[in-house]
Amino acid sequence: QVHVAESGGGLVQAGDSLRLSCAASERTFSPYDMGWFRQAPGKERQLVASITWNARTTYYSDSVKGRFTISRGNARNTVYLQMNSLKPEDTAVYYCAVLSGWPSSTYGEDYWGKGTLVTVSA
Repeated sequence: QVHVAESGGGLVQAGDSLRLSCAASERTFSPYDMGWFRQAPGKERQLVASITWNARTTYYSDSVKGRFTISRGNARNTVYLQMNSLKPEDTAVYYCAVLSGWPSSTYGEDYWGKGTLVTVSA
């Protein structure tokens, strides 16, 4: 089991910025490819962005491309999501997860964080 924890969510206005953080515990096969996902009310969870273990490759969904940036921290298995020009439709619970396959395959729920809520008001 890998412990994953997100932080940084909150209530912001449209056009504002927010940075989410994620830290995953170490295991023998770390560092990991990591991804940020989100789930809006009444909708399925969807991939937002992914980053490889060495930060050489990133992937973004079309809905956030050009506004969000995924990056890795200096500590192993820390990942950030910088969100700029936020829109009300970005409102969702944001989850961080360890990837089992590029860019969006994941392991079971043991490899997910509990999520952090981002609310963007108009």
